[in-house]
Order: sequence, then C-alpha cells, then structure tokens
Amino acid sequence: MTQGAGQGPAVRGMMVMPLVPMNAAAPPDMPEDGYTPTERDLPVIRRAATPEAPTVTLATVPEPGVPAVPGPLYVVGDVHGYLDELRAALAAQGLIDSEDRWAAGTTRLWFLGDFTDRGPDGIGVIDLVMRLSAEAAAAGGYCKALMGNHELLLLGAKRFGDTPVNSGAGTASFQAAWLLNGGQRTDMERLEDHHLQWMARLDAMAAEDAHLLVHSDTTAYLDYGDSIEAVNDTVTETLQRGNADECWDLFRKFTKRFAFRDDGGSDAVRELLRVYGGRRIVHGHSPIPYLTGEVGSEDGEGGGAPMVDGPHIYADGLAIAMDGGITMAGKLLVVQLSPPH
Repeated sequence: MTQGAGQGPAVRGMMVMPLVPMNAAAPPDMPEDGYTPTERDLPVIRRAATPEAPTVTLATVPEPGVPAVPGPLYVVGDVHGYLDELRAALAAQGLIDSEDRWAAGTTRLWFLGDFTDRGPDGIGVIDLVMRLSAEAAAAGGYCKALMGNHELLLLGAKRFGDTPVNSGAGTASFQAAWLLNGGQRTDMERLEDHHLQWMARLDAMAAEDAHLLVHSDTTAYLDYGDSIEAVNDTVTETLQRGNADECWDLFRKFTKRFAFRDDGGSDAVRELLRVYGGRRIVHGHSPIPYLTGEVGSEDGEGGGAPMVDGPHIYADGLAIAMDGGITMAGKLLVVQLSPPH
C-alpha cells in the first residue's frame, strides 16, 4: 500500500553538500545494534526561548508562472512535537502562509516520521500535517508522511498499554518504553481515533526522484519485503493483526540505527538501493549530532548545544541524514532535494 506519486520532469536545483564531518567518532558505549528500546535513548537539551528559524535552503523554488509537473521535492526531518519550530521552518521555505495554510502549489512534501514524543505538542503536529495533506492535494501538489518508530511506539502504548511483550532483554511493555522515550501524557490525552487510523496507514518507505525515502538508518526493512510495496503492505498488515509481540518486534527493528555510518555502511546503503531502487537514500531517526558523535551520551556530553546547519551527507555520498536534532537544541530541517546524478 504505497503512498508514492507518479513521476515527471525533475526540477533542477542545487545539490546538497555535506556540512558536518563524515568521520566523527562514534558515541561511546553504544550497543552493537545502535539502540535498546527498553532504555532511554537520546538526550533532550533545553532550547532557548526564541530559537533561530530552523530551516535550511538548498535550492530555489521555480519562478512563478513556470510550469512544473511534478513540483519541487521537499523533505522534513523528525519533528518530535515541536509545532512552533515546524511552522516557522515551513513558512521560511514558502510552503505555508501566515495562517499556516498550504502555499506551495504543486510542491511535493514528504515528512520522514517521528511526529510525537519529547516535544510539547505532537498531536498539534499531526493535525497540521493531516490538514496540509488535504490542502496540498487540492492545489495539485501533495504532503505525505512516513512511519517512524515513535508512531509505532505511540500506537503500541495506546493499543497495548502495560501488556508484557518479549523485548529480547527481559519483560517490557509499550507503555513503559513510550514514557521512557519521551512520551507526553498530554499527547495521549488528546489522541483520537482519526489520529490512530492515520498513523496506522502510513507507509514505511517511498521513492521520489531516485531518492529512497525511509525513516530509520537501518537495513531492517529487508526483513519485510523485496519491494517498496511489499514492505509497506507487510508493515500495514502487521499493525492490522494487532499482535503485541509482532508490533513490538516491528518497533524494535525500526529503532535500530547507524547501519550506514561505519565500516560497511556504504555497502549497506547499496544493498537497500539495489533491492528497492534509487540512487541515494534519505533518512531521519538518528539526529545528526548523535550520528556524528558531537552529542555522545544521554546526558548530552560533547560540548553543549550542537551546531547543525543542514543535512549530513555520508556513506560515500549515498546517504542523507535529515534529523537535525531538534530535541538536542539543533534544527528542524526542511530541505529541497535535487535529483541525484
């Protein structure tokens, strides 16, 4: 069940350039698979009261009146409940107007997942994305979203609560993992059926302009099918079956990270591209400061608030990391992509 839209002439723009070191040291004491979902994962660094507009421009929007079918392609990194920062970033790119309405015509906008947890208003973020999806479609563009591990976590916490699951590291539950990893009780209180239905139908991966879009920097997608459509169908069917252990296993695999970073990382990317198509992978999930080692512990060790100016390109130029570390006082990245050469 794939969300992807049809292909058409590409819109030319500037290619993204690496803006952070490619060979930064790995964070200390990381488990081999990069994450243990029964332990608290990432630090939350308190943000300044008035952050700088969290956006980065990598290409220009076509001149008014110039036909573009399809329109330019934008991607948004992990939002994690930071609604005000999302509104500012979208407005800075001209994608929404002063009343938060779609203003980008035939533009294609993809969110890479993780709308909730850690930040103050995850449900507000989901409401905005759902509304923009309808407005963009009416304007001839689209606004779509991928399934992140925090969508799986919130769905599990709502559906299964404290039901014990086999975590591989002892007894665990979705409710405990959700609270441990930034779950906001105000989000749970405001969560309604239409939010749950929307999250449960999100695709796990998509292809746009030779970019393979995924949430997590992991090869676990290969466990769910040998095509984009097969992976998306398998994930949807798993959630529909409603088996707590199956859903936990899906969540656990989506939480793995750093598969593209170290020795063999470029080979892992090439394997995904070989199976699913595309010439470059674009992902969220691992905040750039965490991916590069600038922030290396749950306590935020590594020099205070990190500097994030844009996406991080690595793995021989085959991978683009889009999580700017909004929960680490980084930036919420909204970036226009150009087709890879």
